[in-house]
Amino acid sequence: MVENRRAVTLISHLILWFGVLLVLFPIWIAFVASSHSSEALLSGTVPLWPGDRLLLNYRQIFLGGGQSTLGVPLLRMLFNSLVMALGIAFGKILISVLAAYAVVFFRFRLRMLCFWLIFVTLMLPVEVRILPTFQVVADLGLLNSYTGLTLPLIASATATFLLRQFYLTLPPELLEAARVDGAGPIRFLFDILLPLSRTNLAALFVILFIYGWNQYLWPLLITTDESYYTIVMGVQRLLAVGDNEVQWNIVMPTTLLAMLPPVGVVLIMQRLFIKGLIETEK
Repeated sequence: MVENRRAVTLISHLILWFGVLLVLFPIWIAFVASSHSSEALLSGTVPLWPGDRLLLNYRQIFLGGGQSTLGVPLLRMLFNSLVMALGIAFGKILISVLAAYAVVFFRFRLRMLCFWLIFVTLMLPVEVRILPTFQVVADLGLLNSYTGLTLPLIASATATFLLRQFYLTLPPELLEAARVDGAGPIRFLFDILLPLSRTNLAALFVILFIYGWNQYLWPLLITTDESYYTIVMGVQRLLAVGDNEVQWNIVMPTTLLAMLPPVGVVLIMQRLFIKGLIETEK
């Protein structure tokens, strides 16, 4: 029995290591490509070991070629993506917390109708309603602005639903005890409900940050000013060179830099993120 368990454990670890290598291999290829010249990458063979142009390539995208062949500094595109991702993440969480709080803890007419109307919007992603949304943003003069990048995307039926399901697991005695202690709705929200929702909010923040960071269609539609380009748009435009040769020694380091913020968020918040997803009461 012990030997069988050891064999199963060994096989499980081998499968996990194979999966890790399978995921990391494209990242390794991107890192290797970022350390070679453009001519070496266009020779027809993909190098598997780093070259001698790593620092030169990164220096080119930050300094010499710091415009990334787009006329937009790389740091500017990273900043735009960061503003958009943080704005969407915090905006979605704020609205979802208030909406779920109102639906669960307040009693008013048509309460469940309001919730189901919110829930139905899951079937209407931004791609479906993109034309009327664009028209509204254009009429409000929000094109080429951070507000236009973030505001139309901050409503989230998914986050509202998840928080509502968590709030429903809380015992009603908790609300009664808060009322006995003289806590009003605002104090109950900030002093009791939000601390209890910490892991849920952390998990939602990670998911929503990555969602906002990876947005491509919406910023492509509403930005004509290059100073509002996001890093995802920058990578795509580096690839869209027509009949010219793609500068892979510029594309690859730009892609790796675009990966760093989402990866950093996941690594920093991984404990809360995992806890928020696997706790038994969720």
